[in-house]
Amino acid sequence: MKTTRSTAKPVHKPVFANGDDIQIPVFTLLKPDGTLYAGAGKSSLERDTARRLYRAMLYTRVLDERMMAAQRQGRLSFYMQCTGEEAAVVGATAALDDADMIMAQYREQGALAYRGFATEAFMDQLFGNQGDPAHGRQMPIHYGSRELNYLTISSPLATQIPQATGYAYGQKLAGQGHCTLAIFGEGAASEGDFHAALNMASVHKVPVIFLCRNNGYAISTPVTEQFAGDGVAARAFGYRMQSIRVDGNDVLAVYEATREARRLAVEHNEPVLIEAMTYRLAAHSSSDDPSGYRSKKEEEAWRKKDPLRRMQRWLLDLGWWEEAEEHELVESLRREVLDTMKRAEKRRPPALETLVTDVYAEVPPALREQFDELVAHVRRHPEAYPRSAPWLDADQADAAMQDDPSTRDGETHP
Repeated sequence: MKTTRSTAKPVHKPVFANGDDIQIPVFTLLKPDGTLYAGAGKSSLERDTARRLYRAMLYTRVLDERMMAAQRQGRLSFYMQCTGEEAAVVGATAALDDADMIMAQYREQGALAYRGFATEAFMDQLFGNQGDPAHGRQMPIHYGSRELNYLTISSPLATQIPQATGYAYGQKLAGQGHCTLAIFGEGAASEGDFHAALNMASVHKVPVIFLCRNNGYAISTPVTEQFAGDGVAARAFGYRMQSIRVDGNDVLAVYEATREARRLAVEHNEPVLIEAMTYRLAAHSSSDDPSGYRSKKEEEAWRKKDPLRRMQRWLLDLGWWEEAEEHELVESLRREVLDTMKRAEKRRPPALETLVTDVYAEVPPALREQFDELVAHVRRHPEAYPRSAPWLDADQADAAMQDDPSTRDGETHP
């Protein structure tokens, strides 16, 4: 059993330490060109899992490209891409059991893609239509799925990290052999929630894996202005926690590191901190312009380490993948995403009554009175609410829709 007391011998003169004597290496298996390093050994990834993993990475890249274009066209209000970080997200997810819980930040659509989240589900959430389980109450990219053990995304930074510790404590008590994966960026690791979560996890020894995607920037703030220490991985030592730093663009290394971290978490209730060194090739979000704080030369250097190209080369060398197969798959995925998006943006918004449901088993009288007043108001002014009126009066809806320029040519746009 670990002791919380120092075992160092006492000294009789002041001796200071800043941790520089501890060097944390980067675990990596694949070179940037996709070939294995000498002595890397054989990956434990099996063919079917590897293909499923790579397909999810491709899907995420296609989804990001299409939805970013939709945002630029004014068809979507907001979007955040995973581009460049797919290996860190999908590789870690593949190393879990599908029954393990994932608590993500906002750039982890690849985790959902790997677990089978349907394109229709992505689109319903992005457009906040009647098919969205959250009834349009969330911003785009705030996905969630009870069936796939993926906690709904929350906008405030780092809140999922202590939640993961608490949930993992429940998993420990349940004793069913599951763990929780908390994913966040290095910027979130500067929040107090990060430290509270790691301390609680270490003290109570819970089966949780903290995965930090260190992509170099907290929006526009580089890591050099975020912390003076040796990255994020070294912080685990302050909580006597297992820690590893991994090449976040090397899907094999991420998979193997997370697989071993899961074993430690589930078999020994050892919390683990993984720092995945990666880079976001896209902007922070659709509202961001990275040209204001980083150079094209820097971006190009990281494009040569593209996680998709690295894994593709590895799969091709093993004979587990064909270039022609990839071309056909990408074209198929593009059609699927585009066609599903067109259907989703034509779908009606959530019913107006969802404004007052889901909180109470029965709507309280005061809230019902307010809702009735709202319904009466919308019916008096259907021309001002072309997207809501259809739920209230079909005749008024038809008239309003005809006057709405966004519905011409049989299409509707948000």
